Amino acid sequence: MKQLLIISLHLLLLTAATAQTASREKKYFKLLQQTFNEQQAYKTVWFVEQRWRLAGNSGFNESIYEVEKILQQAGYTKETSGEATATLTYRIEKRPMKHVTWEPVDASLFIVGEKEPILQFRTNRNMIAMYSASTPTAGETAELVYIGKGSPQELDGKDLRGKIVMADGDIGGVYSNALKNGAIGALAYSMPSYNQPAKYTNSIQFEGIGYTDSLHQKWGLLLSYAAKEKLKAALAKGPTSVKVVVNTKIYASEELTIVANVRGRTRPDERFVFSAHVQEPGANDNASGVGTLAEMARTTAVLVQKGKVTPRRTITFIWGDEIVSTRRYIQDDSIRARGIKWGLSLDMVGEDIQKTGGTFLIEKMPDPSAIWTRGNEKHTEWGGGQLTESAMFPHYFNDLLLNRCLNEAANTGWVVRTNPFEGGSDHTPFLNARIPGLLMWHFTDAFYHTDADRLDMVSPAEMKHVGKSALATAFLLTTANDKTAAALISEITRNGLQRLQTEYELSKKAIQTGNEKEKEQHILEVWSDWYVKALATAIDITAEDTGTSVKQAIEKGQQQIKQQTAFYIERL
Repeated sequence: MKQLLIISLHLLLLTAATAQTASREKKYFKLLQQTFNEQQAYKTVWFVEQRWRLAGNSGFNESIYEVEKILQQAGYTKETSGEATATLTYRIEKRPMKHVTWEPVDASLFIVGEKEPILQFRTNRNMIAMYSASTPTAGETAELVYIGKGSPQELDGKDLRGKIVMADGDIGGVYSNALKNGAIGALAYSMPSYNQPAKYTNSIQFEGIGYTDSLHQKWGLLLSYAAKEKLKAALAKGPTSVKVVVNTKIYASEELTIVANVRGRTRPDERFVFSAHVQEPGANDNASGVGTLAEMARTTAVLVQKGKVTPRRTITFIWGDEIVSTRRYIQDDSIRARGIKWGLSLDMVGEDIQKTGGTFLIEKMPDPSAIWTRGNEKHTEWGGGQLTESAMFPHYFNDLLLNRCLNEAANTGWVVRTNPFEGGSDHTPFLNARIPGLLMWHFTDAFYHTDADRLDMVSPAEMKHVGKSALATAFLLTTANDKTAAALISEITRNGLQRLQTEYELSKKAIQTGNEKEKEQHILEVWSDWYVKALATAIDITAEDTGTSVKQAIEKGQQQIKQQTAFYIERL
């Protein structure tokens, strides 16, 4: 009981310390509530989601230029040569693409003898596999042959010349294997269980086929559950022919990336970098990220111009090709990269969770929950491999962003959760460069990557929650003085003590059910080590020369973590 009272006292003192940050944070949230216009963000989503976006194609480029227009209207001026020293600037980077781009125009799929198509592009905008070529204007009609999963073994020795094939598998492999055997085109069905295809029978996930050259490229179509079942039913009755009409564009292009900067007043080379990818055709994925980030950039400009926020460090906003643009931003300038202190990706941030089933998540940097995923921790259906201890990335950024989101949730009822590291979006280039990087997203979404991911699945209110929390985090970290830094360190210490208490309770139960005591002690030791090292990284929070109070706060927090760990290990 005595020790529990000490724990409670520690948490109480830490809570009081973090109150020093509350007034500044409260001010930021109030300003953001007044200034962030969720309807403007929604309007941008509306513009972007109408366009089928792939790097280099017209839909992608039009979206980039729409963001440029928003930046210009907000007061950002275009750079003319190199990164400018004005407060609000932007540039559009243009690079010739090493490969061609692609965009869909129209398509339809008929069973010969039936008047109405079983699929048409107007209602299934993902039905054409990326990099499909066009058919002749009148289309192609041929016998349909079912080939199972379309594997090389299943096709061995089969003559498919002049046939259209249908398979249960990824279109890329089906297309490649079938064309080697003479097929003129391929139909494929492949839908993950989390898309609930038997319920949402008309959904299609976008996929692509390999590109060879303009002379040899053929077409591939993706099937919905309903279309697949209808074709199988027709084949069960006897020989079936289908007619396919496809119209696409494949052409050389250039890749565009737009970068905007709010230049820091005293440490401009140190920066907080936001990124949102433009490619992919969905409304949530990722028109919602584009729209939210555009409104965040506009909001920041308004507050800076009014003198309400004065970042000491630079805040950078990037819109481009997923992973590619962010990775290049980091790798192309080693001096610039050394100044990137935090990276935050916005991907699928606008979901109306009542419609999609997705939950707002912060994907954490690798911490021990990615090794021992237990208690309330769980991976999404996207999935993540179990990491090793050597892959850990101890840093305060995990908890600092989460705390801002939880503060927004406490006042609004917003649902906020986390998931262990999984990868696959714009946060990974930061982590690969050993820069703290996090992802704000939603999952599991029943309409993820499908043509049902349209504007009516997007919530303006959800985008505002994300935008406010993300900007409050950036404002705190780009303006922090020693007092703010010390208070944030106390807050992270509180998080660490709470995590240790949670893991201690889980370990006690695990031992009671037969787990080895040494293994459970080790889990606590790894968590302790993670937080001790995470607190050490907090030396860089302040945007001024680090003072004694910050160093003392780190040392005090580390001592409390170690003491608490020793207490728990002794009692396991």
